[in-house]
Amino acid sequence: MCGITGYYGNKNMGKYLYNSLKRLDYRGYDSAGIATLNNGKINIKKDTGEVEQINQKHNLEKTDGKIGVGHTRWSTHGSTTKQNAHPHLSCDERFAIAHNGIIENWKDLKSQLNGHRYTSETDSEVIAHYIEEKSKEMSVEEAVKKFFKEAKGSLAVVLLDSKEEKMYAFKRGSPLALGIGNDETFLGSDLYAFSTETDKAIFFEDDEYGIIDQTGYVIKNINGEEVEKEPENFDWDQEEAGKEGYEHYMRKEIGEIPQAVERLENSLNSAQEKQVDRFVELIKNHEKILFTASGTSYHASLMGVYFLNKADIEAQTLIASEFKNYERVDEDTLVIAISQSGETKDVLDAMEYSRKEGADIASIINVPYSSVERESDVSLRIMAGQEVCVAATKTFINQIYTLLKIANKLGYQNHLEEIPKRIEKVIEKNEPKIKQLAKELKNKNDIYIIGRGDTYPIAREIALKLKEIPYIHAEGMMGGELKHGTLALIEEDVPVISLIPEKNSEIISNVKEIEARNAKSIKISPWTGPFKFPNSNSKFPFYTIIIGFLLSYWIANEKNLPIDRPRNLSKSITVS
Repeated sequence: MCGITGYYGNKNMGKYLYNSLKRLDYRGYDSAGIATLNNGKINIKKDTGEVEQINQKHNLEKTDGKIGVGHTRWSTHGSTTKQNAHPHLSCDERFAIAHNGIIENWKDLKSQLNGHRYTSETDSEVIAHYIEEKSKEMSVEEAVKKFFKEAKGSLAVVLLDSKEEKMYAFKRGSPLALGIGNDETFLGSDLYAFSTETDKAIFFEDDEYGIIDQTGYVIKNINGEEVEKEPENFDWDQEEAGKEGYEHYMRKEIGEIPQAVERLENSLNSAQEKQVDRFVELIKNHEKILFTASGTSYHASLMGVYFLNKADIEAQTLIASEFKNYERVDEDTLVIAISQSGETKDVLDAMEYSRKEGADIASIINVPYSSVERESDVSLRIMAGQEVCVAATKTFINQIYTLLKIANKLGYQNHLEEIPKRIEKVIEKNEPKIKQLAKELKNKNDIYIIGRGDTYPIAREIALKLKEIPYIHAEGMMGGELKHGTLALIEEDVPVISLIPEKNSEIISNVKEIEARNAKSIKISPWTGPFKFPNSNSKFPFYTIIIGFLLSYWIANEKNLPIDRPRNLSKSITVS
């Protein structure tokens, strides 16, 4: 959702906050800002737009100070305006806050505060005014504890106190980490905020808060009792690479997929080998296997169900936001959570529900040291590396590769060799055709994608990418469901993409149904249609999704859309 950064030390404050926010802008890019303390006064610079644009306009890099807070926003409460951008100030300008999450009872809290001047529509601003009001009659620390106990919802907050020259950091439901340097302290929504500066971090648990000043930091629980937390060493120093000659990060990242798969395979066979074995044993030792995930990761979980069923392991999956409404778990259940960021709120909620019911939890994540990983009995990292583009491409491929690796260990015979090289060939041989097809489809309002078996999840994922990137209404569906309603929407020249791994009479019958209605029939197949594939039906989903990624990219490129930062979307969804 939103991204928070904070710093106490002697670095070039503006430059540090600017670079940290750039590393966090995948969490939100509607607006951004910083608050710095210099000579006893808080200076705020904020605006709408992406971090780089705001820096050009307000010179974030040239801001002085020894304490600073930064925020990059994905709008929830309040529209995208400069006034709604964070950080927010208290009336007396003593306090500045940056907040990630949603304060559900902000109106009730606001009703307690009389005479305060609000400058935004956000739920977050009430935090600054609440602390200002309560600190008139108690210490700031007591005010923080009181807010903690009264606030409802999810929150990760960094509070800058100009009078005491301190920062307070507190969290419930939303992620927050503290980095430890030499005579300096860092704060961030995730490690990526400060991973270029230190390799030591502490992760706040729910209902914990930290006090940061010139002497260092102290962590306490909601009752004010000091909590001893050992710093963890981490290895996540990934510099943001440039576009390397590509116009957009999305196209660059599609090209990085073969290298990402190779990196994952090496890790699964070496550094993560014991975790893989533990993962497999957990599956064997449980009667019920339930996946849960959201978005692209949910489509990967559908592939996981297919693979496990092929290995004679009964499995199901459910979208995380509805997990507790439709699933029942117990001590005989293994819940497998899949999340790119490892901070998806709906997934964490499903995990919390499952844990309370006695289930064991495994996970597949990309960002290490994330909440999902830390809350799991065993976790596998997919090693996709950083994705700057909001759309998950490397992530999806590596998720399904990991799931196929697990299924192979359980008896599903599907060899994984040569996938990276073959993906390179798929891109090389088909991109010219895809570019031409993109020109033909750029003005279409609706596209349908049909598949069966292991191509059904791929159809769903292609449809999602067509929605996310070129803003086309798309539906990915089981071919057999065409005649149960959707055929009524198939008119002349409506594009229908059919995923045909082999000469399967059922999917071919579906194709004939849509062609009989004069639809624009587009076949993705190794034996028919315009595209060329390696002769490997069992790997067909890997190659087909590459076509879908590239098609979504090139249609959006034809429409001159903001491919890497599509409207209204964020890569990490930390609120329900």
